[in-house]
Amino acid sequence: VQLQASGGGLVQAGGSLRLSCAASGRYFGTYLMGWFRQAPGKEREFVSGISWPVGRTDYADSVKGRFTISRDNAKKTVYLQMNSLRPEDTAVYYCAASTKGWGTSAHEYDYWGQGTQVTVSS
Repeated sequence: VQLQASGGGLVQAGGSLRLSCAASGRYFGTYLMGWFRQAPGKEREFVSGISWPVGRTDYADSVKGRFTISRDNAKKTVYLQMNSLRPEDTAVYYCAASTKGWGTSAHEYDYWGQGTQVTVSS
């Protein structure tokens, strides 16, 4: 499967962005989908994940209540709605797909998109 992330940009603190990740290939509906981010000089970290068909979701503590993950299997797309953005949310955001039922570690994901830059100014 190939993944294409988009929707990043420059936004002021308190603003919102919606990231999209379009997938190509078969069996998208069976994949666990996740969003990760990596800030300069830091490790890649889990942001959010959504499984299917159970529809389980999970979020990093730092984004709970502000970010919402969703997926549209018909469009083979996963979204990350980011509200109340903070400067510490600045990072390159990556979408990823996993054949596992659930996972929050980067090594548990098999396919990665190219990343989209999110910059939040104070």
